[in-house]
Amino acid sequence: MSCKHYKNSPQKYYKIISFATFVGLLYACSTTKKVPDGEYLLVSNNFQFEDKKAPFDSELKNYVQQKPNKRQFLFMPLSLWLYNAANPKYDTLLNEYMTYPNELRNQKLRDSLFVKYNMKSSVGKSLFFDRLHHNWGSAPVILDQAKTEKSAESIEKRLTYRGYWDSEVKFKHNLDSAAKKAAVTYFITHKDPTYIKEYYYNITDPGVKNIYQQKIKESLVRQGQILDQTVLEKEVNRINELMKDYGYYKFNNLGDEIYFVADSLKSRKQVPLTLEIHKDSLDSPYKVSTIGNIDVAIVDEVGDYPKNTKKDSLRGIRFHKVDNQYDSRAIWRAITIGNKQVYDQKKFDLTRRNLLAMNNFSILKSRDSLRRGGGTSPNDSIIDVMYVLKPLPKYELKVGTDINYSQLLNLGVSPSVDLTTRNVFGGAENLSTSIAGTFGSIRSTKDISSRVLAYELSAQASLNFPRLLLPFDYYKLLPKRYSPTSSIVLGASVQNNIGLGRVNFNTGLNYLATVNDKVSHRLTLFNTQLSLTKNKDAYYDYFVNDEAVRSEIFSDYFVSNPSIAQEFNAGQLTIDQVSRLIILDQNYISGLDQQGADRFIAFLGTLVNKDRQTQDVLISSFIYNFVYNEIGKKDYPNSFYFNGKVELAGNIFSIFNQKRNDGGVVTSPEKTIFGVPYAQFVKFDFDVRKYFKFNKNTLVLRQFVGIGIPYGNSSSMPVIRSYFNGGANDIRAWVPFGGLGPADSQIDERVRTFMTENMKLTTNVEFRVPFNDTYEGALFTDIGNIWALKNSNEGSGDEFKFNKFLKQVGIGSGFGLRVNIAYITLRLDLAYKIYDPNKPEGDRWRLKYFQPFKPTLNIAFGYPF
Repeated sequence: MSCKHYKNSPQKYYKIISFATFVGLLYACSTTKKVPDGEYLLVSNNFQFEDKKAPFDSELKNYVQQKPNKRQFLFMPLSLWLYNAANPKYDTLLNEYMTYPNELRNQKLRDSLFVKYNMKSSVGKSLFFDRLHHNWGSAPVILDQAKTEKSAESIEKRLTYRGYWDSEVKFKHNLDSAAKKAAVTYFITHKDPTYIKEYYYNITDPGVKNIYQQKIKESLVRQGQILDQTVLEKEVNRINELMKDYGYYKFNNLGDEIYFVADSLKSRKQVPLTLEIHKDSLDSPYKVSTIGNIDVAIVDEVGDYPKNTKKDSLRGIRFHKVDNQYDSRAIWRAITIGNKQVYDQKKFDLTRRNLLAMNNFSILKSRDSLRRGGGTSPNDSIIDVMYVLKPLPKYELKVGTDINYSQLLNLGVSPSVDLTTRNVFGGAENLSTSIAGTFGSIRSTKDISSRVLAYELSAQASLNFPRLLLPFDYYKLLPKRYSPTSSIVLGASVQNNIGLGRVNFNTGLNYLATVNDKVSHRLTLFNTQLSLTKNKDAYYDYFVNDEAVRSEIFSDYFVSNPSIAQEFNAGQLTIDQVSRLIILDQNYISGLDQQGADRFIAFLGTLVNKDRQTQDVLISSFIYNFVYNEIGKKDYPNSFYFNGKVELAGNIFSIFNQKRNDGGVVTSPEKTIFGVPYAQFVKFDFDVRKYFKFNKNTLVLRQFVGIGIPYGNSSSMPVIRSYFNGGANDIRAWVPFGGLGPADSQIDERVRTFMTENMKLTTNVEFRVPFNDTYEGALFTDIGNIWALKNSNEGSGDEFKFNKFLKQVGIGSGFGLRVNIAYITLRLDLAYKIYDPNKPEGDRWRLKYFQPFKPTLNIAFGYPF
């Protein structure tokens, strides 16, 4: 850093130096302030592996009984600092004080403790800050060498449990008497594991044995594997779930009916293993259970059932209701179990989920049990079921404010008022109405280096049905286990974003079917959106870069066409009329030199932008969305995610032959409905993600493909359905509308900045490394761009071609920090441009311009994907 640079920006470096000094002083604060003489503060547990590491070694640290104080603030022990900040003379008193219940912690208790500990001079003191430090802080972890030995034993037991029967664990204390700090190193030797030599099973019940044999290929235990007890536990759970799927109610409920026997008499390295499944008594064989009575009570209090209820029944389900507030059929749809059906635990779980998802009830009581008594024949295979439901309040009002992030608005504030009206028509239908606003900032169209206020105000009503709105009975086609729902949506919004504002109206009929916890289908019919642009005549006032290009072309054209200039200046010709004259004047175009030709191409780009940005459009589409999601499922550590969406728009309106409008400067006249052109296109979006776990680290690969194909009445995709680059969830080295794309177009960046296109490819690679429970680091690379399926105007260079697109993608890399606080993840990503396809040839690799202190900063909530 040069002195000249420092003199030019002293404030910036003063802040950096001051912050570094502050952090240094904090770190210099003695963490051993309250460590007694002769004792040691435990600062780290280290693990040294003497032979080849095993894949589960990262879990061994959990078996250490003493762990250092947690590090929170900038990876420093903030909680320990807070504890040390309290006055030491009150430590013993406050330790006892914090053992009392919260309601007893008052001045009277503190005064009694002052007297108890002979601190009468402190009577009456609140000790507010000392109590705060004790409450938020944590006492120093003092090394206990006996616990180290027990920890080594626990680690060795865990290694044995994992199949390493001959493992050894030793330890060493590294003591620093001067600093009063200690570190413990555990030396771990795995040695050779114990393998399963042969695998047998002994199952006495023929029905259970037959099911196990049918699914033997799904067994997690096989010959030749390491004898790992965790795998045996998973196999027991698999068998439990398998048998419950086949109707064996409470199979192995006490956990003593399934176990493994290993014969280690002949060898400790190659051991025969036998699976045993049987009850202690042969007089009680396994039985397949069936569903008996199903009772559903809808009451205000548990005591109302059965004395204050009236009985009703529908298709084998008995309803008990205080009144007729809810139609029995609406609740029947949510109950996937049925009378005389074979027991299936998955249906029980789904029924409970469906009842809660209706957002009309709380479950006061849920019980399933074997029937008792019943004459001479035993009823130990009949299950009676009961649900006691309490209706939620008719109306629920919520007022809140959210902090959110979007690619356009960046960080924003969203106040909202939501009103839910339940059971509108007696069939558990809910009407949700909301009024919301979003306020944030966007890049100014007048000065792309600055940001200006942006907002969106919206009102929306959604009527949700716990069934499909169809004129026929669909249960033979779509089973109840798919939990189908419908919703009718009606909304309106006013927004002011990139220069011109928009007024939007939308409505639609949505259907949702959830096949299981991974697969869902969503179908939207009559998804209609009317988008009207405000302030069209002020386009060039907002988009000053387009205005600069227009002025240059107009001035040049007027030199050779003074009569046009006179008419324009006199107000006889509009900007659009002059623009149309210029693009149709072949003599003018053919006479341009190279610089003039480049300027003319940029001018055509401004006209394309203007037509798109000021477009009024009516979109009525059919949308199908398929989602397969393994994320968050414990059985899928290397999870996979797929989201595919297809949208087909405009075919209904195409049957109308309304008159055409005049079109735009560069767009052809279009058919209209009530004076608004309607869009026709087909659009495909595919979002594919794959997660790979490496111990606690995660590698994420994501591929997004988006294609919009306009046809019929549309020559281009509507702006609200088009693609752009940049943002915290996209190619992070570029901000939204930050100058990347389309393709490797060399059009003036002033014009390209706000271009949108109808094709997008984005590849993201991110490696996530957790530092502790709170902080996580990430390294990432983003690759992608947008293209046109054909040139939007001659010479623009934005068309997608298979033999060129790899050289036209933008590449950005960087690193980030994620902070997990409660259920919120705050994300900070610093990204740098590596390859910019919109720079001239030979200047596209940006590494030689690398400036480490000038990254593209992305702040967001949640993971990018």
